[in-house]
Amino acid sequence: MRIGLVVDSACDLPLDYLQRHDVTILPITVRIGEAVLADHRNEQATLEFLHAHVAERGAEAETMPFTVQQIHDLFLERLVIDYDHVFCMTITRSRSPIFDNATQAGFSILNDYRPVRSAAGHDTPFALRVIDTQNLFAAQGITAVEAIRLREAGEGPPKIRARLEHLALHTHGYMIPRDLYYLRARARKKNDRSVGLLSAALGSALDIKPVLRGYRGETGPVAKIKGFEPAVEKLFAFTIARIHAGLMTPTVCLSYGGELEEMRMLPGYHDLERTCADNNIELFESVMSLTGMVNVGKGALVVGFAAENSPAFG
Repeated sequence: MRIGLVVDSACDLPLDYLQRHDVTILPITVRIGEAVLADHRNEQATLEFLHAHVAERGAEAETMPFTVQQIHDLFLERLVIDYDHVFCMTITRSRSPIFDNATQAGFSILNDYRPVRSAAGHDTPFALRVIDTQNLFAAQGITAVEAIRLREAGEGPPKIRARLEHLALHTHGYMIPRDLYYLRARARKKNDRSVGLLSAALGSALDIKPVLRGYRGETGPVAKIKGFEPAVEKLFAFTIARIHAGLMTPTVCLSYGGELEEMRMLPGYHDLERTCADNNIELFESVMSLTGMVNVGKGALVVGFAAENSPAFG
């Protein structure tokens, strides 16, 4: 059976890795004033757009995910021909309409695919499953990497579906933003009251950085640490401890809102890199998606991994 995999462009994995494993990307378009860029996970284009626009007016940006019709058309033009069963893994539905759009499109796709497949010489059924990863950015990558591994191991759709849905329940994403004022301005643009003016002002004045966790569709602070670099060092140390305790998959994903060389110079990075190598953990690093950067700001760091028993951050 030919199994296809789809992610949206907020899923922070390297483009060459996604291309090498034939993973289809649902792009998210970002508009800032008159400037428009469809995010296809091109890191160079993202960095150029970042330096030109995000730092100045990113909080005003509009993000436009694929509509129901666009998803429908993508599947009928290509995916229902190239594959027999497709898993579409999306950013958490609590933060984006992509899951709902893909689910709605799925009903019409399953009604309309037969003539298209028949014309291409396929008389077997087509199936589509939309998976809510229940997380964001680098943490989305955990589910996608596991889907690739399972497909390459020759597993069938029932086992892949059960594994991905179970994994989504145990995926943890941790983010440290650099600029709380930016985060608050962006939250206000989206009518999200989670970052108040007082906390932003106090945090910036005292250089206090929150550590935010994404888990089962919910996002919220789990710690406040003075200084961005000390916060990052503590997050890397926490991740190392989780590796030693045992992860559900041999995968850690990192994404950074800027040049990756900047991220690799942060305290604790090389300890994490060495720990991953010593424990046969694959470490994925990518420039944060443009969608991620306009939502959380330039210079933010995200770490994702899956663990059944992850204790409180500390």
